[in-house]
Amino acid sequence: MAAIYPDLAGKVVLVTGGASGIGEAIVRRFAQQKSTVVFFDIKVEEGARLARELSGEGLGAHFHNVDLTDIAALRAGISDARKAHGPIGVLVNNAAHDERHPTEEMTPEYWDDRIAVNLKHQFFAAQAVLPDMKAANAGAIINFGSVSWMVGQGGMAAYTASKSGVLGLTRSLARDYGPYNIRVNAIAPGWIMTQRQIDKWLTPEGVDELMRRQCLKRKLVPDEIAKFTVFLASEEASACTSQHYVVDGGWV
Repeated sequence: MAAIYPDLAGKVVLVTGGASGIGEAIVRRFAQQKSTVVFFDIKVEEGARLARELSGEGLGAHFHNVDLTDIAALRAGISDARKAHGPIGVLVNNAAHDERHPTEEMTPEYWDDRIAVNLKHQFFAAQAVLPDMKAANAGAIINFGSVSWMVGQGGMAAYTASKSGVLGLTRSLARDYGPYNIRVNAIAPGWIMTQRQIDKWLTPEGVDELMRRQCLKRKLVPDEIAKFTVFLASEEASACTSQHYVVDGGWV
């Protein structure tokens, strides 16, 4: 049976990139906690379907079609969520896109796009919810990084630069807003078997390498990240802030 954290019941939780993959698993886990979950994504069909499914189960899940690279739209979406559901108590900056990009073909425009997709929105989402958390003298922000830069993965320099930047962002926000009892942490997932990973990157050779390097000799699934995310947002993790938690089955 999944752990239940009573302090999360009724809390407004914002999840970015919540329509599929790890984000979908996070939305489901918070909904099971009886939180009011608002999730942003550009995948309209998948997001609407997930919201309908959870609402049909009597759980609070609300989908907003928001392009996170449009900061004005991101701010408007957060404002709309606040008006509809109340102050945001938990922010999960999950959205990212690990597209490969050869260094020789990188352009300044594509570099800026990758930073916008993988890092920039995390700061501006946090900036937008901080007034709610400061007023409540409580809050949890969870930023998603990656083990890619820690294992020295190549072929995606803008992505790994973005994800290493998440650690600096996390520690800065934690230091600035700790006096308001706002906790800010980062999670670095390993290779998690989302449908996107299976369809685009999973090969027999890749699995063989993973099983050699990872301590746990099995594939990891999105719900394993979601369970840790919910814990980190709860009061069970009340002393945890300014940390970077690697959840990768012992790959790093």
